[in-house]
Amino acid sequence: MITIRRSDQRGHFDHGWLNTYHTFSFDQYYDPRYMGFRNLRVINEDSVAAGRGFPKHGHRDMEIITYILEGALKHEDSMGNGSVIRPGDVQRMSAGTGVRHSEQNASDRERVHLLQIWILPHTVGLEPSYEQKAFTEDERRGRLRLIASEDGREGTVQVHQDVSLFASVLAAGEQVEHAMDQQRYAWIQVARGAINVNGERADQGDGVIVVGESNLRISAAEDAELLLFDLA
Repeated sequence: MITIRRSDQRGHFDHGWLNTYHTFSFDQYYDPRYMGFRNLRVINEDSVAAGRGFPKHGHRDMEIITYILEGALKHEDSMGNGSVIRPGDVQRMSAGTGVRHSEQNASDRERVHLLQIWILPHTVGLEPSYEQKAFTEDERRGRLRLIASEDGREGTVQVHQDVSLFASVLAAGEQVEHAMDQQRYAWIQVARGAINVNGERADQGDGVIVVGESNLRISAAEDAELLLFDLA
């Protein structure tokens, strides 16, 4: 079964420096129908003004993945990590017993556009940790490139949960397929453009909920970028 969570149904707040869309209930946005999906808890699409960002704040017991669409994001945390994340980079931070971090637009001229993803870990009280890896556009183009997994296979960042996260960049008319265990679930987030999933169209910002399917045929209705979560 394929169900589309439409972009315009998401929570939306424009704070001037931050234009943000919440796929699931988050902060001031609450929808009891969308508290998360399986172990996927947050997908926030954020556009942050030049020179602005999120001041240092804390998290516990959450796997946090940041995926940049445009621009650059500067990261600092209480573990001593400091980096700049750009398109193609995947950042994973396991908050575990507690970590404080800040995220700032690295540019004083251009906005940064990103997806922030939270996944519930299989174990609470983990030691906080951080990881960042780069996946070129060529690696993601015309295929589903694994970028995060529980066991860190294929050079991915490692998350403490039974989830496989794939990224894909497709030209109009291109198609990829993903074999599904019918006992598992999938969520596809359309980051850019438009796709068809087993004949159902999804546009930029839409989420595709997949239950009980054995195979996913994903074709680009126009140039597109997407994330696919294969979930227990």
